[in-house]
Amino acid sequence: MKILLINPPFSQINTVYPAILQLAGFLKKNNYETICLDLSNKTFLKIFSSSGLSLIFNSLSKNKLDENLKRIISLKEKYIGIIDNIISFLQGKDNSLAYIFANPANLPQAKYFENINYEILEKEFGSLGIIDKAKYFCSLVIDDLVFFIKENISPFYELSKYAEKLAESNRDFDILYNETKRECNIIENFMLDILNKQISTLNPNFVAISIPFPGNLLSSLIIGKYIKNNYPEIKIIFGGGYINTELREIQEERIFEFCDFITLDDGELPLLNILENYNRNDKSYVRTFFYDNGIKFQDNANQKILAHNDIPAPDYTDINPDDYPALLELLNPMHRLWSDGFSNKLTLAHGCYWAKCTFCDVTLDYIGRYNPANATILVDHIEQIVKQTGRRNFHFTDEAAPSALLRNLSIEILKRNLKISWWGNIRFEKSFTPELTYLMAKAGFIAVTGGIEVANERLLKLINKGVTIKQAAQVCKNFKSAGILVHAYLMYGYPTQTEQEIIDSLEIVRQFFLNNLFDSAFWHQFSLTIHSPIYKDYKAFGINKILTGKNKFANNNVDFIPTPDLNYSKYTFSLDKALYNFMHGIGLNWDVRKWFDFKVNQSKINRNLIKQYLNEKIETNKNGKYLIWFKNYPQIFKNKIIIHLNDAIGEWNITSNEYEFFSNFVEILKNDSNIYELNKFENSTLDFIKNNKIFNEILEEKIVIII
Repeated sequence: MKILLINPPFSQINTVYPAILQLAGFLKKNNYETICLDLSNKTFLKIFSSSGLSLIFNSLSKNKLDENLKRIISLKEKYIGIIDNIISFLQGKDNSLAYIFANPANLPQAKYFENINYEILEKEFGSLGIIDKAKYFCSLVIDDLVFFIKENISPFYELSKYAEKLAESNRDFDILYNETKRECNIIENFMLDILNKQISTLNPNFVAISIPFPGNLLSSLIIGKYIKNNYPEIKIIFGGGYINTELREIQEERIFEFCDFITLDDGELPLLNILENYNRNDKSYVRTFFYDNGIKFQDNANQKILAHNDIPAPDYTDINPDDYPALLELLNPMHRLWSDGFSNKLTLAHGCYWAKCTFCDVTLDYIGRYNPANATILVDHIEQIVKQTGRRNFHFTDEAAPSALLRNLSIEILKRNLKISWWGNIRFEKSFTPELTYLMAKAGFIAVTGGIEVANERLLKLINKGVTIKQAAQVCKNFKSAGILVHAYLMYGYPTQTEQEIIDSLEIVRQFFLNNLFDSAFWHQFSLTIHSPIYKDYKAFGINKILTGKNKFANNNVDFIPTPDLNYSKYTFSLDKALYNFMHGIGLNWDVRKWFDFKVNQSKINRNLIKQYLNEKIETNKNGKYLIWFKNYPQIFKNKIIIHLNDAIGEWNITSNEYEFFSNFVEILKNDSNIYELNKFENSTLDFIKNNKIFNEILEEKIVIII
């Protein structure tokens, strides 16, 4: 029995969305022949090829074109002639092309080249950043072509999503259903041609399609329809994040014209049970919808929930990292992590250990059920993935990675002398001390994302974020001091938020950027979902009325009338404009009222509030479990100790007692892995470590940490 796992168009361009890889690892462990197809990547590579662009340009009808689109058509031979080289360069296969592409005169140009600020480019790339500069210009070529395709071939097409608004905004199935009845456009035909070749070669019994986002739904329906029409013997399974969030109460029978099963939550056990039970008379499914004279749902309550420790590593066997391009569209060191270069993806823990935020979908299993993996097992998985992909950059996809697990993970990475770079999402909680952030950085942690949300103390309490502005500022300082990039998720439009609080939150954000606490950030307008605590008791949170009822198809976002009844959308442009400029160091000392094109009140926040928070001294922790020595071994002399740092030499005069201690301590260092459990030290040694002035200075310099 063979199962084909599909990642449908379109998802993240620079790497594969990990769900199908996780399922492949599990099914292979259970002896099923499993193949992964990243149809998103394969379709992208077909579009952006000389043959693909030729077909796209030749398929154009005589639409009314503006000057920009006419310019692209006039340059079509240049686009067709250069696109294969551009993609090869972006895939990292020929960096020598950078010297050509770093000069935009060698590239066809349309509207995305018009607003280039060469002064900013020179500041960002300098004279030696040839590869990055070339990557940036090539990314603009891709952006111009995406715009062209969107205007002339399909209004649904974007690099990392397809027809997203149809799935997001339409709560009934009619519009999506009608889209599957029309003739396929050339982009969809590319996708189906690739799919057909794969199916013809593999002859799978089952096709499972993971649908993580609304922007993957229409392509999944088109895939399902094609398989039903051409390979009716193949059974089709839908699952993934979008399904788990929006289709939990599905009563729309027409969905089963495109699939045979719809599974909820973690896909491992539902898939396994479908494969094991399909040919049995007495079928027993787990968290699965199917059609049998109407929609049925079955959940075998006797099935155990898999512990995160028991789930094998994602299997990258069918993925070639060299197929993925690295785009550089924004001149921001943090933003580029989402598009520049292939990243292995892994989850440290199932769910969120906090799971209390009132705006979040905490009632869903993938958030509400917290279950971490053991650090040793996680590093085993990391080493396995590195062997499969040859790549050492990891993006951990947790809802919020817990600090204790990150500590243990960092220690395990250091013990094995494993060289990787990694980043992920956390809560800005006080447990991220200077010692922990420094430890994480030494273990390869390069960037962090986290929510400061409304950036207002009253609303943070209402949200039940468990974080204060002061706490977030000090934690961001800890990360930045360790050399770690910081990205913040921001929110506006939360019920009861006043205009004054919106202005005040922007002032807080300004101060975070001014004090070099954020490298980047992004505003989200609040959206009310049926899986959040606020929906369950909406009147208690200042919502006057829910405007959206339940329906047969998708149920997630709901319309409502807030208190106060503000049009929060009118603030969107000003907040985004301010944030864009903050990320480029512009306007950091301005009064935030300047960003609005309508009159607003002055902020009531002290303009030096964040600076005052940062000036408060944070004591060095001396009560941890481990002592970790990072630098070179100290040289011990009768009257002094010398430690060679990367950029300096530390020298301290010592007494005879200190000489004896450090001499013994160096011997311990040379006979161990530089990581010690404090409870193994004698009391006299512990007293010395905690009370000796020289050792305290060594702690301050992060030559050694206690954590």
